[in-house]
Amino acid sequence: MVYGIFVAGILFLVFKSSSQKMDLVTTDYYAKELKYQEKIDEAKRTNALTEAVKWEIKKDHIALYFPKDFAGKKITGKAELYCPSDEDKDIARDFSVQDEAVILNISTLNKGLNELHISWQVEGVNYYFEKKIFI
Repeated sequence: MVYGIFVAGILFLVFKSSSQKMDLVTTDYYAKELKYQEKIDEAKRTNALTEAVKWEIKKDHIALYFPKDFAGKKITGKAELYCPSDEDKDIARDFSVQDEAVILNISTLNKGLNELHISWQVEGVNYYFEKKIFI
């Protein structure tokens, strides 16, 4: 009887573990790892700006504000809200703005820990900002 309970317990654990959803952080993590030094350089450029990128969480969106260093300049790039636990909750938006905020629409599904990733370019120079935020 003890052996039967033990086998049933092991089979139950195998069934439960095989039915768990396992998302990779990114599907092409190896290619991204090779380009990570570029992100480090872009983040250093961002840190050298006179002020940091600011964000504001509203009821149904996040507003992103760029430093005054870029006043009067066209900013193009991509903003991503990355959810580490579920890739279906990820949000990405390409943008092109000048002296205005970038708006990322969010839903109630995005509640919890997320990472904000912003890559942008101004006059041929690339910048990168990353921050963990709780919505």
